[in-house]
Amino acid sequence: MTPALNKALPEFEALATGGVKFTPQAFAGQTVILYFYPKDNTPGCTTEAMQFRDHHKELVAAGAVVFGVSRDNMASHEKFKQALELPFELIADTEEKLCHMFGVVKNKIMYGKKVKGIERSTFLIDGNGVLRAEWRGLKVAGHVDEVLKAVNALKVAA
Repeated sequence: MTPALNKALPEFEALATGGVKFTPQAFAGQTVILYFYPKDNTPGCTTEAMQFRDHHKELVAAGAVVFGVSRDNMASHEKFKQALELPFELIADTEEKLCHMFGVVKNKIMYGKKVKGIERSTFLIDGNGVLRAEWRGLKVAGHVDEVLKAVNALKVAA
């Protein structure tokens, strides 16, 4: 079931770097940012991860916890996280369960061939596990600023 805006997330569990088990209940009371990206160590994904890293203190101060999600395995995630000194965890969705649940798997054209890929997307979940905002097919430039504004708006509304 795809999460819908202003509705509670369905139950799910995902494993992240640092031995973290992610479930909506585990982060109850916190705003959660789930950002989906195509692949570790690619130019756009590296830039996006660095922007979340560079704004991490502001996001945490606003009451948010950040998780990156891609189909890469845990070993790839650990190296990516270490290389970029990311202060947040990365979820290894190797079986595409979360990607399909959030509807971010799309057909893309890459070098003239049709491939299944991840559409760069971010989801904002409030402290009650309700999906409050989503950005799909986004451009990296300026995106983290938009997310921070939305997190701060949630904090004011709470």
